[in-house]
Amino acid sequence: MSVDDDYVPVCDRSDLEAEGRTVVQQDGRAVALFYHEGEVHAVDNRCPHMGFPLAEGTVEEGVLTCHWHHARFELQEGDTFDPWADDVQTFPVAVDDDTVYLDPDPEPTVPPATRWRNRLADGLQENITLVQAKAVIGIDDAADAAEQSDPGTGDGADGFRTPLKTAVDFGTRYRASGWGRGLTSLSYAAELYPALSGRDRRRAMFAGVRAVADAADDEPPRFRQHAFDNRELPADRLKSWFRENCEVRDADGAERTLLTAVETLPPAEVVELLVAAATDHLYMNASHTLDFVNSALATLDHLGWDDHAAAVLASTVPQLTDATRSEELSSWRGPVDVAALCFDAHDDLEELVAAGAGRTWDEPDGFVETLLGDDPEAIVGALRDAIAAGATRRELTDAVARAATRRVAYFATNNEFADWNTVHHTFVYAVAAHELAGRTDATELYRACFDGAVSIYLDRFLNSPRAPVPEAEPGRDPETVRSELLDCFDEQGGVNRAARLVAEHFECGGDPDDLTAVLGRGLLREDADFHTLQNVSAAVRRFDALDDAAERRLALVAGARYLAAHTPTRREHEQTFSIATRLHRGERLHEAE
Repeated sequence: MSVDDDYVPVCDRSDLEAEGRTVVQQDGRAVALFYHEGEVHAVDNRCPHMGFPLAEGTVEEGVLTCHWHHARFELQEGDTFDPWADDVQTFPVAVDDDTVYLDPDPEPTVPPATRWRNRLADGLQENITLVQAKAVIGIDDAADAAEQSDPGTGDGADGFRTPLKTAVDFGTRYRASGWGRGLTSLSYAAELYPALSGRDRRRAMFAGVRAVADAADDEPPRFRQHAFDNRELPADRLKSWFRENCEVRDADGAERTLLTAVETLPPAEVVELLVAAATDHLYMNASHTLDFVNSALATLDHLGWDDHAAAVLASTVPQLTDATRSEELSSWRGPVDVAALCFDAHDDLEELVAAGAGRTWDEPDGFVETLLGDDPEAIVGALRDAIAAGATRRELTDAVARAATRRVAYFATNNEFADWNTVHHTFVYAVAAHELAGRTDATELYRACFDGAVSIYLDRFLNSPRAPVPEAEPGRDPETVRSELLDCFDEQGGVNRAARLVAEHFECGGDPDDLTAVLGRGLLREDADFHTLQNVSAAVRRFDALDDAAERRLALVAGARYLAAHTPTRREHEQTFSIATRLHRGERLHEAE
């Protein structure tokens, strides 16, 4: 018989038949050959699960079994029986006389980008972290390869967009309770992505998809409602209906109304509808409702409104209809009824906004310190005065966010550890409100200023005494400072040291982009919980939103303190990511092969 020119001779058939198996090296790759049931089969010798030599496995009735984790493969085509493994690469073979020939570089039956996207879907469905890590790495590598082979046509962003879209599609479909911690983690990992470099970008997407899979695990799927047929409904009618359905906790009615709004209204008016419902009650779900809505909208910035807004925004409805309302909590009702102060201010907003029309607000000296004070009436009064003096939504939400940042930066470590999350929740609420002010000029955003400021007031004892603002000497090498900051996250209790190192980095003229990248690395190598990912992402976004150098520094001081308080962890997922990276590079995890 004639053998194709692409094939190379690798062994004698008679020797292979006598031994039953052998390993040959081709282009630096170990290929296992098996003689089974009168036929020759060739597969990559590395088990696709964890790299164990398959030549040391067992073949029975056409099934190759790896002896380490017992992954099983159909020998002829390499398909796995076990979703937690992967299909093993097979190689075409031919036999001429007594010589076995092998095609060492066969054309893939499925393009790598498609294959890895499908594997990511499998990893999400089965909640297998190693599969998720391999897929994220494979998708990014395929995007890089496409760009290198044909510059300008390969979409390098696929390493970002494909995991994001795949996980969002999965999370909005397979989690009955809708947009929650998993999808928010994915969103804020995506927001961190531009601040990162190298493998940390892959770590970010792995962290995000992993969180989505965890959140959906063992949950029933979501069944979407449909928009109303009537396309002539005015915006104010849809807004009224949506708020009323949320008020009475009717998720189905609220979802149908929202879907109709998505199909018929401009995005800014849909955002107004969401903000109104999210602020009809006070500080809903202890900050999460407003923050989750904001994260959903941030995700749409990456994926596109037209194709994804319906699924993404519909999934936020349970955050509005099922939310805890802080006016129902004793802490907001006594000893001072701060809920009443908020609602009274909400009721007066139309009059206050009218008074401020056409005016320009100059923030008074000490305004942020007033927001940090212990007199709730003075705090609410200062916000009222600001609106009447013409403070815009962006200006006022920014001031509240600056005050909330200080609660984290000044957090006293003599408090209970759980109280970190108290100041954290206020911070992310205020950051979300400020970012939403860039999406809509809805009057209801002023409500978030009152609610956020009252939460800042309620957190006041957590700054007693205030942690000192770190002082630092200039002149140190910025790279050394960054290295010490990473080392700081390796030891428990380095909260104030982390703050000082951030300050030193600024004092010695280090590039802030390098500093945010190090914060991202310190975060993503950990088994970071939801709040830690949320906090560091918010701190970096806050840094990017500010112009004042001192405020920018304080934002990163706050993020570094929170991160240092929550590290180190076991880094289980970093081990998984490292294994996936080494397998993708073709490195040995085992000495014998």
